[in-house]
Amino acid sequence: MAIEAVKKYFATFGIEDRIRELDESSATVELAAQALGCEPCRIAKTLSFLVNDHAILIVTAGDAKIDNAKYKAYFGAKAKMLTPDEVETLIGHAVGGVCPFGINDGVVVYLDESLKRFSTVFPACGSSNSAIELSIAELEKYSNSIAWIDVCKNWQP
Repeated sequence: MAIEAVKKYFATFGIEDRIRELDESSATVELAAQALGCEPCRIAKTLSFLVNDHAILIVTAGDAKIDNAKYKAYFGAKAKMLTPDEVETLIGHAVGGVCPFGINDGVVVYLDESLKRFSTVFPACGSSNSAIELSIAELEKYSNSIAWIDVCKNWQP
C-alpha cells in the first residue's frame, strides 16, 4: 500500500504521526478541501508527466492549471500526462493519492510557484483519503524537489 511507503518515508524524519487519514475521500482537490476544511487552492496537487521517457511530478496549488506554453518552454516538450496505469507503475502511487513522498527511485519532483503564496499546504500521502499539512519549506525539503518552476496559469491574484 502506497500510504505505508509514505509513512515509512516520513518516519525517517519523525513526522509520520502528522499524516491525517480521513474518513472521507480526498482523491480530488474539491474533496480534499472539503474533508480538511480548507480552501481548495491550499491543496497541493501532484501531477504526473512523462518528459523524454522519464516520469516527473509537478506539485501545484489546487487552483492552478498547467499552462501548455510555459510547460513547453521549460521542458522543451509538449505536456504529456501519465495514464492511471503508468502513474501507479512509474510513480508508485495510484491516482487520487499521488504525492512527492515515498515515490519510486528516479522520479524527479518540481514545485510550482503557485504554492509560494501560502504558509502551509496539504499534499496527499499515498492514498485517496490522506493528507499532511506542511509549510512551504517543509514541502521543499521532504519532496526532494530539484527546482521551483513557473508552469501554471489561473492562480494569480
